[in-house]
Amino acid sequence: MPNLMEEKSLDIVLDVKVKVTVQLGSVQLPMRDVLELTPGSIVQLTQHASDPVGLYVNDKLIAYGEVVVVEDNFGIKITELVGSVKPA
Repeated sequence: MPNLMEEKSLDIVLDVKVKVTVQLGSVQLPMRDVLELTPGSIVQLTQHASDPVGLYVNDKLIAYGEVVVVEDNFGIKITELVGSVKPA
């Protein structure tokens, strides 16, 4: 159980901003194909639509989830934390 000093020492970092990124998928393209991209171009990713997306904090994968729509914004519903044991 953390003591009061440990809790106080964490307070100093709790407001530090970190970069949170959701990775839907990726693909490697030759530069020739990148230069040919125009509005309306479709880039096919290696990930399937049913695959979970990755949630990264400062470029470190911490969780997987499903894309959801909240009002007019995209969000992510966490389905698994990296390193956690999946239920049987």
